[in-house]
Amino acid sequence: MAKPAYTLEFEKPLRELEKRLEQLHQQALETHLDLSDEIAKAEKRIETTRQKIYSSLTAWQRVQIARHPQRPYALDYIHGVLTGFEEFHGDRHFHDDQALIGGPAFFDGQAVMVVAHQKGRETKEKISRNFGMPQPEGYRKALRLMKMAEKFGLPVIAFIDTPGAFPGIGAEERHVAEAIAVNLREMSMLRVPTMAVVIGEGGSGGALGIGVTDRVLILENSYYSVISPEGCAAILWKDASAAGRAAEALRLNAQNLGESKVVEEVIAEPLGGAHNDPGQTIAAVGTALRKHLAELQALPLEELLNRRYERYRHLGVYEETGVLKS
Repeated sequence: MAKPAYTLEFEKPLRELEKRLEQLHQQALETHLDLSDEIAKAEKRIETTRQKIYSSLTAWQRVQIARHPQRPYALDYIHGVLTGFEEFHGDRHFHDDQALIGGPAFFDGQAVMVVAHQKGRETKEKISRNFGMPQPEGYRKALRLMKMAEKFGLPVIAFIDTPGAFPGIGAEERHVAEAIAVNLREMSMLRVPTMAVVIGEGGSGGALGIGVTDRVLILENSYYSVISPEGCAAILWKDASAAGRAAEALRLNAQNLGESKVVEEVIAEPLGGAHNDPGQTIAAVGTALRKHLAELQALPLEELLNRRYERYRHLGVYEETGVLKS
């Protein structure tokens, strides 16, 4: 397993031990000394430290893993799980938003429609994809593709990975909130099976704009929340540096989402996160999608729609404290 080039703050003790192990191997090679005992002890210390770090991650540390720059992005899953992907462009009204991509592909030989948030890795691509934050035309493009899927009877698969929809002046002028709201309404009524996988960040309405599906899956170190930790901290404590505190308050843990039935399945990641073994993670997502798609396709259409309605009708927990009197 290749060691990630990018190191998160809480991973630094582990990287120091790995560096020391490399030095021992190099020393043994150069001096022809038997350092097998020291090497074995160093390897054991590394494994113990790795288990200690990754078995007790805080909510904020999981958010950092969800944002890891070497984490697999949507196109990695599309090309790893699907075949024959053909990207379609434009919303037929304004322009083509590269932060939200989509088009037809084949999943195990079956035609499907894919919509996905796509981030960039290098500076130029990050800018062209607006750091994975779609404009209103991105959501209108996604809706165009989903309606096309409905016309031709294709299941819809969405990959969610965005800090949120772009909040700029241009997006407001072109009615980003309206574009997302229309998607929420139309996705709730699509007459084909729909699935979404949160593969990284799932921020606010920007995520929901392609996330109102029959099944929602999430990777173990991803998050799906009404607001980012920084945004929550800025509102509640007037200090974005309180993001760690906000992450705990928001319960940004995929397991919490599973327990509250916001998601149907939490997909396990390799120890340390998806970036440590992208191939294994992509394969796990493929397996989960295969299982859920088979279950959805076994349902009669009206039952599928009724179950989707019931899913969102009963989502969340609330308490009735009495009737307000005028």
